[in-house]
Amino acid sequence: MNRKERLEATLKGLPVDRPAVNFYEIGGYTADVNNPDPYNVYNSPSWQPLFELAYNETDIIKFTAPAVSTQTPSPMQELTSFETWEEGNSRFSRMSIKAGSRTLSTLTRLDRDVDTTWTLEHLLKDADDAQAYLDLPEEPVDWIVDPAPVLKDEEKIGDSGIVMLNAADPICAIASLFDMGEYTIIAMTEQELFHRMLQKAARYLHSHTKAVAEALPGRLWRVCGPEYASEPYLPPRLFRDYVHDYTKPQLDIIKANNGFARLHSHGRLRNILSIIADMGPDGLDPIEPPNQGDMELWEVKEQIGQETVLFGNLEISDIENMDCADFEKVVAKALREGTTGGGKGFVLMPSSAPYGREITPKTLANYQTMVRLAKLG
Repeated sequence: MNRKERLEATLKGLPVDRPAVNFYEIGGYTADVNNPDPYNVYNSPSWQPLFELAYNETDIIKFTAPAVSTQTPSPMQELTSFETWEEGNSRFSRMSIKAGSRTLSTLTRLDRDVDTTWTLEHLLKDADDAQAYLDLPEEPVDWIVDPAPVLKDEEKIGDSGIVMLNAADPICAIASLFDMGEYTIIAMTEQELFHRMLQKAARYLHSHTKAVAEALPGRLWRVCGPEYASEPYLPPRLFRDYVHDYTKPQLDIIKANNGFARLHSHGRLRNILSIIADMGPDGLDPIEPPNQGDMELWEVKEQIGQETVLFGNLEISDIENMDCADFEKVVAKALREGTTGGGKGFVLMPSSAPYGREITPKTLANYQTMVRLAKLG
């Protein structure tokens, strides 16, 4: 089997020659190693062997997106302003939105040696800001979808893998507007307000998903956000209210267009897995082992593995920090639990990827272990 055939068979629940192995963002995102921007960590020579390993030896799942526009200009353009500046080794960005008599503002920071964006100030600070957000004009949804970029990516990766479309669900869009502490307070104590915010996000996100899914049927999707309502942040009853009722329609849209809907949810699963099963995802990732998660892979497989392809079950922190001999045991355990005793399918995959400028020899060796053991079957 080539790598594309292996992934396609896995998604369909068909027999494969060996388990697929995927490095998630590494090989998933296109990193410009030649970009000299000092904020581009991927131009470090230490990253190059890891990229080569991903591109040459793993089952590629390439993040991609079509070109999407609307026929109607966004009414938010005149209300929104942006500012960017640098201080020391950091790049700051501020977005401000005029919302009636209020100004909503968010501030982020990007550091030179870390490929992650830190949110220093969230857009919404309290319930009054949330109401101001609701009063903002809605974005147009008369979508124009050009699938050409996705088709180009598919042609480029050829037999090395498949593409994956990406979508945020309503709770991802809304919860991320708040500081985590304020979000949980609003979600617990202002439930009618929070539902109205989810409904506004759903109108936009569901229509976007439908337009893209119809233009590009039959592809793998990743839908992100459910972890915001998992424990310890919110109780399971609110996971059903805030995730099941708003995210399931998004999964249904993807599946109605012959797509493969993979749900992305970090952390604890035990008390929400039955709700996730009711949503009918075709796949689930990253299925973190204890202590980040609260279920072993075999338990998840026992409950939903007959209908759902499982992606995981390795922690990025283990890849970066664990001694190679110990990490080999962790990989062997994940492969054993993911492939033994039937089930629809399994892809060996970490929970995330490194985001620092330097890839250590230990980190590279642990990634090499993933490939070596997966190839052994």
